[in-house]
Amino acid sequence: MKALKPLVMSGREVLPLVEGGKGVAVSNGESSGAWAAAGGIGTFSGVNADSYDEHGTLIPQIYHGKTRRERHDELIAYGIQGAIAQARIAHERSNGQGRIHMNVLWEMGGAEEILHGTLEGAKGLIHGVTCGAGMPYRIAEITARYGCYYYPIVSSARAFRALWLRAYQKFRDNLGGVVYEDPWLAGGHNGLSNSEDPRVPEDPFPRVLALRQMMNSFGLEHVPVIMAGGVWWLSEWEDWLDNPDLGPVAFQFGTRPLLTQESPISMAWKKKLLGLKDGDVLLNRFSPTGFYSSGVKNPFMQELMARSDRQVAYMPKPVGEHAAEFPIGPRGRPVYLTETDRQRAQSWVDQGFTAGLKTPDSTIIFVTPDKAEQILTDQIDCMGCLSACQFSNWSQHGDGSTGKKADPRSYCIQKTLQAVSHSDDCENQLMFAGHNAYRFASDPYYKDGFIPTVQQLVERIATGY
Repeated sequence: MKALKPLVMSGREVLPLVEGGKGVAVSNGESSGAWAAAGGIGTFSGVNADSYDEHGTLIPQIYHGKTRRERHDELIAYGIQGAIAQARIAHERSNGQGRIHMNVLWEMGGAEEILHGTLEGAKGLIHGVTCGAGMPYRIAEITARYGCYYYPIVSSARAFRALWLRAYQKFRDNLGGVVYEDPWLAGGHNGLSNSEDPRVPEDPFPRVLALRQMMNSFGLEHVPVIMAGGVWWLSEWEDWLDNPDLGPVAFQFGTRPLLTQESPISMAWKKKLLGLKDGDVLLNRFSPTGFYSSGVKNPFMQELMARSDRQVAYMPKPVGEHAAEFPIGPRGRPVYLTETDRQRAQSWVDQGFTAGLKTPDSTIIFVTPDKAEQILTDQIDCMGCLSACQFSNWSQHGDGSTGKKADPRSYCIQKTLQAVSHSDDCENQLMFAGHNAYRFASDPYYKDGFIPTVQQLVERIATGY
């Protein structure tokens, strides 16, 4: 294994090892500060981060607003308060070493307001901002205003080209690096485009090489590419190190930092990770963002899969083969199915899935009455955590609606991510994870359930393993 050579990132020489920012309160000030203290780049999640009162007690994020817009404003206030709190913790834990970055989703609710509020309130504590889940054109302008570096997350050279030509070329000096996130292997939300087959993973090398060549054409030879998604042992990526075709390269780890002593996730979650098998992480399209995402195939995910499997196309009036009448709802209003689908729907009703819920795609899913009530309640209680939500039809723009029917095949992402990060329930909540998470079970480093400190993990990674 070649020795790792430091890179200058966010204004300082650091190890080319980056902690990936994760979810809601999954990478925080403790974990990111420890990663920076070990000489790398620690990244805390700026997505509805935790905040604390004067006694250090966690402040529950409870919403009192009567409207979605009022709750959305509360969410932004919580987001700013929490991100500033985590930045301060990370700064203290870093002991002046490494760099501290903040991770945000461009499509999270109030992203721009939260960025401005956080970078203003935590001046000098945050050295870089990583941003994906959308096309973050304005991230360069925002970070430059506060003397901060920006790190866009892309999954293709084409995406970076669009960002550069439209916005980033005006803020060249603040571009700290470009994160290439493998859309087939990364955890959380992924950047698969309509032209890519989710069932046919592609080798990342030619895609990253194309990104590097695109960057070089813009005079960005010195700007590092950060490889994210599918990285476990660096020895498996040794040919990327000191590769003149790829130029400066760093590696981002999202899944392995979950299993550290500083990681804030529950012990139940950590034990779950140690027992995963190959295939236990599912690339799916259930997220209310509309993006592909990857999560553990636990009962929460299995229920979503089953919910979508109990689905038939319908017509409001008889048309062609859709001539079989079927009653839906408390009043038994008729819709029209094919005869085959009518028989399927009746079998689901006979099994107790008696509530039919219409989707934006002119289909109906069948769930139990309790599940239907939960779905409706979650949609009503929406707090606007996304810029646009397919599940609740919330939009932070215009009149507060996407103009489309709310989609019951999805879920309230804020509710479940808050629950999984603040409880022991990792069975009935969404667990984002990278597709290599099954390697915890076979990697000898974690034998007998060993959980390292962040310092130990960084040292281990640097050996190639």
